[in-house]
Amino acid sequence: MRVVVALGGNALMRRGERPDALTQRTNVATAVKSLAPLAERHELIITHGNGPQVGVLALESVNDPNLSRPYPLDTIGAETQGMIGYWMLQALQNALPGRQVMAMINQTLVSAVDPAFDEPTKFVGQVYTREEAEKYAREYGWTVKPDGDHWRRVVPSPAPQRVIETRLIRTLVRNGTVVVCAGGGGVPVVRNDRGQLEGVEAVIDKDLTASMLAETLEADAFLILTDVPRVMRHFGTPQQEEIFHTTPWELRSEDFPAGSMGPKVEAVAGFVERTGDMAAIGRLDQCHRILEGEAGTIVTPNATWPLASTL
Repeated sequence: MRVVVALGGNALMRRGERPDALTQRTNVATAVKSLAPLAERHELIITHGNGPQVGVLALESVNDPNLSRPYPLDTIGAETQGMIGYWMLQALQNALPGRQVMAMINQTLVSAVDPAFDEPTKFVGQVYTREEAEKYAREYGWTVKPDGDHWRRVVPSPAPQRVIETRLIRTLVRNGTVVVCAGGGGVPVVRNDRGQLEGVEAVIDKDLTASMLAETLEADAFLILTDVPRVMRHFGTPQQEEIFHTTPWELRSEDFPAGSMGPKVEAVAGFVERTGDMAAIGRLDQCHRILEGEAGTIVTPNATWPLASTL
């Protein structure tokens, strides 16, 4: 089977942890222990989040007195792809001796006329007072908006159209390589008026990119792995209920938070609708059982999934 896995950013840097490299590398090694058995049995493509890491580097960039301007988000996205990709590359090579592993920095094409560019909504970076936020808006051309009692920078979140290096990824997978790619949804790029690629200040939803990539690569299964065992109906209420096997239509009939589970549900539902194959959301340490249909929330056209070992 060909399997695309999307790791949540919390798999690498959990809430409340110190964001140092040693802690994150330890978390990556733990994640790889769960993923390595999948690579031994299946063609595996791994994508990952980078939100916490982008936040750390963006803050450092803003506060660095040696810089005349902070690094743009596309550059920071590439930095974090390389950093996390290196950690995952090394951990996978150590866990899978003799297996070829490749970590790639990818660009993801978005439309230069995507409506998201006219109405930035994605909060990034730290919180500020209103005065601080307005100062940065004047100095750096940021768009800032209130976020609760504080103010934060907001950036566009355009829809992904294609991972630029898709053909190369497909070639590597066909040759038996485990590929780490499209970190953080990929570096957002557009075609400028000369038809050339050009980075833009935006953040792409990583799960939507992973879903699109899974479809393009003709994956048999698409897994979003995070820190929750299953999708919950009526989460946080007395009527809370785990969802085991379901369909895209049933998922779309529920109401999920736009900032957390909503994009994940949209990603798996869209993949299943467009391909007729299986997708799932569940815990990283249960990924093998998820693929066997024994854990997580399994999404298929008819809410059933045969054991992967029989396919």
